Amino acid sequence: MDRLSALAQEKRPFLFVISYDKSEIFVSPLDELPENIKVSRSKTPAIETKIPAMRRFPVPFHTYKEAFDRVIAQIEAGNTYLLNLTFSTPIELPLPLETIYERANAPFKLLFKDRFVCFSPEPFVTIENDTIHTFPMKGTIDEALPDAAKRIMADEKEMAEHVMVVDLLRNDLGIVGSEVRVKRFRYLDRIVTADKTLLQVSSEITAKLPADWPKRLGDIMDALLPAGSITGTPKKRTCEIISRTESHERGFFTGVFGVCDGKRLWSAVMIRFIEKQTEGLVYKSGGGITIDSDALSEYREMIDKVYFPL
Repeated sequence: MDRLSALAQEKRPFLFVISYDKSEIFVSPLDELPENIKVSRSKTPAIETKIPAMRRFPVPFHTYKEAFDRVIAQIEAGNTYLLNLTFSTPIELPLPLETIYERANAPFKLLFKDRFVCFSPEPFVTIENDTIHTFPMKGTIDEALPDAAKRIMADEKEMAEHVMVVDLLRNDLGIVGSEVRVKRFRYLDRIVTADKTLLQVSSEITAKLPADWPKRLGDIMDALLPAGSITGTPKKRTCEIISRTESHERGFFTGVFGVCDGKRLWSAVMIRFIEKQTEGLVYKSGGGITIDSDALSEYREMIDKVYFPL
């Protein structure tokens, strides 16, 4: 993390990529990035050529249900109130990672060597004018469903999950800043995929940072990670339960990446994530579990999040 602070103080634009458990941290000035690492922020126009069909091979429902039931038992015991449960889904997509990166249309994209590609819809934190913003994203629904927007906004389970994440992120920003406030609460974003359009619920929370935040950037990121939206609450104990419950290693999945020039910073949570493994490609996804969650609905949401954004 010290490297983040050093480059931020130099006001030299750099990329940082931090794994979920912070065990792997990549930091490089943008002008020294190797050719097999690419990063972009902003959606790109859709490419007219047809995207090959993505075949998905999710874990059987009974396998998901076993993990889900263990999470519910932990919630009933009072050890967690919200836990983001994730799985790896093997996929078939006849494209190299670099082509996936180029053709995916998403606000935040990262190609990391021949290891993984991420096309994330979820910002993590931005910093500008000594103000830090974070944008927790919780709640997804297929826009094609009748009254989809009204349904997701009125869903009590989704509301409870979102409120818990907002409260967690408010507390996290309070560790590193002051004057914490929820600037926008539960607004909708549209995400177009190859086979459907999803509605995603987000909020915006802000806090003030001291003017010397660049020299403290490493400590700031260390305090905020892992991101609350992909762990749960309370964060420390929930992360311990995740490590005992999930059947895969998250690695860089649900970590963060971003760019900083010492004056401003943007970053994104590494969701919508395809990883190259020995056996082929896997797509990692999941969702938040609360006491009111339904196993089959959560299982379907996990699979819905395995998509190619157009």
